[in-house]
Amino acid sequence: MVFIFSFNLEREMDEQIDLYLDGIEGIREEEKEYLKNRYYAVHEHIAEIDELLDRTAKGWSTDRFASADLAILRVACYEMLFDENIPEGVAINEAVEIAKIYGGDDSPSFINGILGNISAAAKSSEA
Repeated sequence: MVFIFSFNLEREMDEQIDLYLDGIEGIREEEKEYLKNRYYAVHEHIAEIDELLDRTAKGWSTDRFASADLAILRVACYEMLFDENIPEGVAINEAVEIAKIYGGDDSPSFINGILGNISAAAKSSEA
């Protein structure tokens, strides 16, 4: 759903989310609600996440990222920064694994590098 956001107007997203979720065979209503809530939680922090990605990706900006890479990074950053139930290492590992499936040849290393830099910066600011 975060990927779909890149191709739709914000006012269309409620309908797009419902269409997407209705297309998933065998999904339960509570799973739909969880996924919707998860999307809205990520979306609430998109500007903050994109600003962080722009600062971290030297010489790049989010408008130049491949759409799949951007969606993966947005979700992983949300998990790293705002979801206390997901360990940072798990968020990074899952993002890299998803990039192997949906990204280009360089996506896994690109995503690992960006998220690794974000993690290192956060740890150095805590020290």
